[in-house]
Amino acid sequence: MTERVVRSLGTGRFLEWKVLNACGSAGGILICWDKRVLELLEWEVGQFSLSCRFRTMENGVIWAFTGVYGPFTRLEREWLWEEVGAIRGIWEGPWCLGGDFNITLAQGERNRQGRITSAMRRFAEVVDDLGLVDLQMQGGAFTVSQRRLPRPISDHFPVLLEGGSWRRGPAPFRFENMWFKVEGFKDLIRSWWQGIEVRGSASFRLSAKLKELKQKLKVWNREEFGNLESNKETAIQQVEYWDRVEEERSLSMEELACKKEAKEAYAKWVDLDETHWRQASRELWLKAGDRNTRYFHKMASAHRRVNHMDRIKINGIRLSEEREIREGAEMLEAPFSEGEVLTALREMNGDKAPGPDGFSVFFWQCCWEFVKEEILEMFKEFHDQNMFLKSINNTFLVLIPKKGGAEDFGDFRPISLLGGLYKLLAKVLANRLKKVIDKVVSHDQNAFVKGRQILDASLIANEVIDNWNKKGDKGVICKLDIEKAYDSINWQFLLKVMVKMGFGAKWLRWMWWCISTAKFSVIVNGTPTGCKIQRNGGRAVHIAHLLFADDTIVFCEAKKEYLMNLSWILFWFEAASGLKINLAKSEVIPVGEVQRIEEMAVELGCRWESFRQCIWGCR
Repeated sequence: MTERVVRSLGTGRFLEWKVLNACGSAGGILICWDKRVLELLEWEVGQFSLSCRFRTMENGVIWAFTGVYGPFTRLEREWLWEEVGAIRGIWEGPWCLGGDFNITLAQGERNRQGRITSAMRRFAEVVDDLGLVDLQMQGGAFTVSQRRLPRPISDHFPVLLEGGSWRRGPAPFRFENMWFKVEGFKDLIRSWWQGIEVRGSASFRLSAKLKELKQKLKVWNREEFGNLESNKETAIQQVEYWDRVEEERSLSMEELACKKEAKEAYAKWVDLDETHWRQASRELWLKAGDRNTRYFHKMASAHRRVNHMDRIKINGIRLSEEREIREGAEMLEAPFSEGEVLTALREMNGDKAPGPDGFSVFFWQCCWEFVKEEILEMFKEFHDQNMFLKSINNTFLVLIPKKGGAEDFGDFRPISLLGGLYKLLAKVLANRLKKVIDKVVSHDQNAFVKGRQILDASLIANEVIDNWNKKGDKGVICKLDIEKAYDSINWQFLLKVMVKMGFGAKWLRWMWWCISTAKFSVIVNGTPTGCKIQRNGGRAVHIAHLLFADDTIVFCEAKKEYLMNLSWILFWFEAASGLKINLAKSEVIPVGEVQRIEEMAVELGCRWESFRQCIWGCR
C-alpha cells in the first residue's frame, strides 16, 4: 500500500493512515482517520490484525480500534485469538474490534443456516473471555453477497458504527454536481430558469431566481431523485434477492433480465455516490485552506534576469511610467466582456464547496448557455453603478483547527466559503489585477506574483548570511510574522495605499463595495449562524510589501539601538495598517558571536534562537 493509493480515495490533507499489507492477494488492512478528529497515540501491527489507540480531540476520550483479516486454518485462527488477546492486555479503555474474521459467530449470520461448528464455539469463547459485545446489525442481515459483482464494486457491504455525535441544526442547501448525471436534468433546470419572471436590478433578479430555483430543487430531489443511500440500499437488496433465488434454482430469461437491471441500477447509484463524495472531498480540501501555491514546488533560479531593458530613467524619471499607469488603469476599469467572464468561470474549480447561495461553480459552468444573460447584466450593473445586491456577498465562515486539541480562538484558521456569483466576480477582478500586480508590488515581495519565486527570498537570505560568515561580521536576523495578515488590515489604509499606487477612482469604489458589503455567517457543527457585518477589516485585495505572504525577514547589525529603531518602525506600522506582529511566532536569530542577544530580543519583544538550531526555510 502506498500513499498515492490512499490519497486516491479522495480524502483531504488531514488524512492519516496505518496499513498491514496484504500477502499476495490475501489479507491486508487499511485504517484511515481524520487527524483533526483523532490523535494517534500508539499502534500495533500483528500477523492478522492492525490496532490503533486514539484520543478523540473533542473530549479527550482514549480508545482503541483493531482491524482484523482472519485466516482460514484452525492453527492460524488460534494465532489470531492470541494477537487480539495481547492487545486487550496492553491497552485499557474502550475497544472496538472489527473486520473480516472469515468465521461467523452464530448460525443466523449465514443465509443457509448450518450446524454450529467447533470454530464458531471457539470464536464465541474468545468474545466472552475478552468481554466483547456483538453489536446487532441494522439495515441488512448479511455483510457479503456471494455473487461476483463488477470489479469496481465490492461484494462486501460497508459497516458504519455510530457512537453518538453533536446535535446539529438544519444543514444549508447545497447543489449536488451529481444531479447533472441524471438524464434530462439540465433541460429541467433550463425550463425552470427561463420560467422564473423577476423584476428589479440585475443582481436582484439573479438572487431571486436562485432563491426560487433552490426551492424547486429541494422538492425535485425529495420526490424524484430521492435519498442516495436509500436508493443504493434498495438496489443492492434486489441484487441480494436474485442471488438467493439463483442459489435455489435457475433463473428464467425474464428473471435474468431483472437481475441485470438491478445490478445496473446499483452501479448507477454507486457512480452518483462517487460523484457526491468527490465533490465533498474537494470541499474538505477547501476547508483545510492555505494550499501551497505552485511556487513552493518549482525550482528556484539563483539569478534574476538583468539584461532586459523595459524602461529607462532620465534625471530619475521613468519615461514609460506615465504610459504604463494610464494603460493599466484603463484596463482595470474597462467594461466586462463575455469572453473575459467565461474564461474566469472555466478557470474555477467546479467541485469546491458552495457558499450561502448553495450553488457550486459547476452549476454555473454547466448552465452558462442559458444563465449568461443575467450574469453579464450583473457585471454591467457593477461596472456602471459600482455596486451589486449586498446579499450576493454573504459568506460562510468555517473555523479549521491549526493543530490537534485546538481550543482557543487563535488556534483556528477562518476559511471563507463565498457565494458562486461573488466568487466569479472576484475571479474576474483578480485576473485583471494580475496584469499590473508586478508593477505595484515591491520587488522585495517574492511570493504570489507571477514571474517571481518564493524560494528566491531564501536564496538571497543565504547569500547575506554566507557573506557575513566569510567576512567574520556579526549580525542579527529578525523573522517577523504578521498575525492574521489577510483578516485585520485597516480598510482606509488599504485604499490610501492603492491611491498611492495609482489605482483609479472606479477601481477603488469597486474594492470598497467588495470589502464593505461582506456579511459572515459562522458554520457551527454544519449549521450556519446569523449573519454579521465585518466592520473594521476583513477579506480584501491584499497587496503586501513583505518578503513572504505574512512573514518578513529583517537583517541588521548586532546593535541594541538598531533593534530599538526597528521596534518603533513596527509600532507605527501596526498603528497605520491595523496589522499586528505576532510576537509568539517571531524570533531573533544571531549570526556570529553576538553579545547581549537576550536584551535585543527583549527590545523587540520576541524570543531568540541559536542559528545552529535554525535550518533556513524549515525547522
